[in-house]
Amino acid sequence: MVIDVWMQHPTLRFIEHDMFASLRRWTGAGIPSEQPPIAVTVEAMDAAGVNFGLLSAWTAPHQLPLISNDEVAGWVAEHPSRFAGLAAVDLNRPMEAVRELRRCVAEFGFKGLRVVPWLWEAPPTDRRYYPLYAACVELGVPFFTQVGHTGPLRPSETGRPIPYIDQVAIDFPELVIVGGHIGYPWTEEMVAVCRKHENVFIDTSAYIPRRFPPELVSYMTGSGGRRKVLFGTNFPMIAHAAALDGIDALGLDLETRELFLHGNADRLLKLSAADGAL
Repeated sequence: MVIDVWMQHPTLRFIEHDMFASLRRWTGAGIPSEQPPIAVTVEAMDAAGVNFGLLSAWTAPHQLPLISNDEVAGWVAEHPSRFAGLAAVDLNRPMEAVRELRRCVAEFGFKGLRVVPWLWEAPPTDRRYYPLYAACVELGVPFFTQVGHTGPLRPSETGRPIPYIDQVAIDFPELVIVGGHIGYPWTEEMVAVCRKHENVFIDTSAYIPRRFPPELVSYMTGSGGRRKVLFGTNFPMIAHAAALDGIDALGLDLETRELFLHGNADRLLKLSAADGAL
C-alpha cells in the first residue's frame, strides 16, 4: 500500500504558468497542447504501484484558480477509490476562504486544506491564515503547507520552519500541520519542530530518496520520527516511480517503511474509515 499525500492533476492553466518555468527547465517537461485527462495520472500511479493520492487544488492571488476545488472534486468523484481532495482558498478573502473550506469538506469530503505560502508572499503566521487554522481544527482536518526553499521563481523566506511553523503550532496546538518538501535547506529546523510539537509532521514530496538529507533519514529511522514522516511526490513534477526508486537504500525496517508509505497518512487522514477510500 502506498499513499501519496502531495500531488496534483495539472490543468493547462497550472502547467503554463510562468512561475513554473524553472521546474520545466529542471525536468525537461514540455507544455502539452491539450488538457491531460485524469486517466494519465491514474496510469502513472498504477505504473508505480501507488494506490491512493491526495489531489490538491491551487489558488493564487488575483487570478482564476490554477486548479479549482470543483475540478478536484470531479476527478475524485470519477475515482473515489484512488483519490481524495485537498482544498485551496483565497487568503485575501478570509471569510470566503473559511466558507469555501467548509464547503469542500462538507460537500466533497475533502481531507484537508493546502496553502503554499510563497504563492501569497505570506508566511504561515500571517493573520489571514488564522481563521482557517481554527476552521481546520473544528472540522478535524489537517493543514498542509510547503516548507523549505522555493523551486518556482518566487522568494523562499516564507518556507522557514522556524519561526513560522513553530509559532503556528504554539498558537494552535490541536492543529495537525504537514510540512511538504522536507524543509530543505532548513531540514534540521523542520525536524526540530516535529520533535517539539506532537501534531507537526513532514512529507517528502519534491525529493527523490537519494536526495533525502541525512538528518531526515536519521529522524525517520529513529523511534521518535517513524510516525512523523509521510510519503509524497509532488506529481507531476516528480513521477511516482522516481519518488519510490531508492527507498530500499534508506535502511528502513519493515514497520518504518509501512508507516512512511501509508500508515502515517492513513492514521492522520482516517482513510481506512472513509467510504470508498481504502
